[in-house]
Amino acid sequence: MKPFFALSRTTHGILDLATPAFCALLWLGGFPHWTIILLSIGTAFAGYTAIYALNDLVGVKVDREKFTGAKINPGYSVEASAMRYPLAQNILSYKSGLLWMISWSILAIIGSYLLNPVIVFIFIGAAILETIYCLLLKVTYLRTFVSGMVKASGPIAAIFVVDANPSPYLLFLLFAWLFFWEIGGQNVPADWNDTAEDRRVHAKTIPIRFGVEKAGIIVMITLALTVIASIFLPLISPANLGPLYILASLIVGYVFLLQPGFQLYKFKEGRHAAQLFDKASFYPVIQFALISVFLLVNMTLGA
Repeated sequence: MKPFFALSRTTHGILDLATPAFCALLWLGGFPHWTIILLSIGTAFAGYTAIYALNDLVGVKVDREKFTGAKINPGYSVEASAMRYPLAQNILSYKSGLLWMISWSILAIIGSYLLNPVIVFIFIGAAILETIYCLLLKVTYLRTFVSGMVKASGPIAAIFVVDANPSPYLLFLLFAWLFFWEIGGQNVPADWNDTAEDRRVHAKTIPIRFGVEKAGIIVMITLALTVIASIFLPLISPANLGPLYILASLIVGYVFLLQPGFQLYKFKEGRHAAQLFDKASFYPVIQFALISVFLLVNMTLGA
């Protein structure tokens, strides 16, 4: 099963589960019924597993070009594996990978329908956007905006689990927070770390198009916007989170986003891009843990 999990970057996918979980708790201001929690976890896992596999399936030709005559990039600590890009390395057949992706997609669609039929369309939209993102690799660096929309899809879907008619204004606030986090903490650092491979295939990415100096500025701006947006996230929640929660959230943003982002901007080295990617991957996990603690405290005090 290792090649299949490598195809779906399962370690990273599991970390990603924290993002929709955080958003659902924030929006609801409490914990859903345990049956909803279990179904949501299964559906989210299936969705992330399918979408990550889709990425490699669509991009397999370019991935093989990247690594022709060169060693496979070992990746980041959150998804480091000698089996990265198993299709490109011929560790896994394309047919097997396709069946794997379709199977998880079916499970994701079934779970989405049971939670809220609207989520089915969000999942399909995310799959289409992910396909577009992969196909734009050699076309334009603006694909990073598509990446931001894809990464926001899962958390936005989680809102429709706990609220059938969410406020579009609050959804936009949440989307902006997710969008800037993905660009500054995930997409640009990932492209930065893969610059050598991307140059081989004439890819269009922000670090290649603008150079490391401007790419570093873009990273810092988007990360700063992420942290600023996090200040307003408590407006979304009916829970009484208060100034202490905002302060704790800002500290998390500094440690997991701004500090490693500044190190990348200062030194402009690939290893710092990988470090930022890793720390940014844990940012939603810590945010999820943080809001869980505050909600549990509120429940205890309320009782």
